[in-house]
Amino acid sequence: MANSYTQLYNHFVFAVQNRLSLIRDNWQTALYKYMNGIIEQQGHKPFAINGMPDHVHVLVSMNPKQAPSDLMYNIKRSSSLWINENKFVAGKFSWQEGFGAFSYGKSQIPDISRYIDNQQKHHQKQTFYDEYLAFLKAFDIEFDERYIFKPID
Repeated sequence: MANSYTQLYNHFVFAVQNRLSLIRDNWQTALYKYMNGIIEQQGHKPFAINGMPDHVHVLVSMNPKQAPSDLMYNIKRSSSLWINENKFVAGKFSWQEGFGAFSYGKSQIPDISRYIDNQQKHHQKQTFYDEYLAFLKAFDIEFDERYIFKPID
């Protein structure tokens, strides 16, 4: 084949270190715009970015030239540097190690985008921990509940 044709949609979920609620309303939108720029600069197409003070959801149409782990490394590294340079938090901001990545088909993208856009409403009924466990179970991902999140220091 002369070209590669792909349709890869990934929903990433990642948390603030120790699941602390550090992402504030007054800079949250700027953070998501910054992440959007990182995703586009890496050659991917962002569909939705939203979250809560302690975690973020990102839906991306992936370019197959980059591994999901490399994209997440770049998003987390660059955004934490940006947050720290702008002194949005007292002390040092960092993301927790690891992330969740869940794949979807094209027909599911509108529903997943809506789900991400409605995080605030969704989390009135369910905690982040329960949400994350539900994703792992729905995608039949083996895990040890003791190691889902790094313990709070």
